[in-house]
Amino acid sequence: MAFDKDAIIDSLKEASISDLNDLVKAIEEELDVSASAPVAVAGAAGGDAAAAKDSYDVELTESGDQKVKAIKAVRDITGLGLKDAKGLVDNVPSIIKEGVSEDEANDMKAKLEEVGGVVTLK
Repeated sequence: MAFDKDAIIDSLKEASISDLNDLVKAIEEELDVSASAPVAVAGAAGGDAAAAKDSYDVELTESGDQKVKAIKAVRDITGLGLKDAKGLVDNVPSIIKEGVSEDEANDMKAKLEEVGGVVTLK
């Protein structure tokens, strides 16, 4: 039987997601391979991308002794109401803001550390 890649590609275009999922599982079993191997390679390459990270998550890991000032700082940074800001400060570690630029993350970190908080940038 000749290998007809065009016929296979046409069949794949018409297949449903469920059919494609079943096909991947069948290929994995038949050929004793794993479809997740390329993901692992991409994950290893992600280490280089982490060095040039362009967005950060600001995590409050300790609220410090000045909780009222920490709550005010969280409200100022996030725009949250009193109850929500208090919840973030009381339930540390908590993410204060996600996906911010390095400069913005450092500004937030400085504001929170100024009132005694301990901040981690992820």
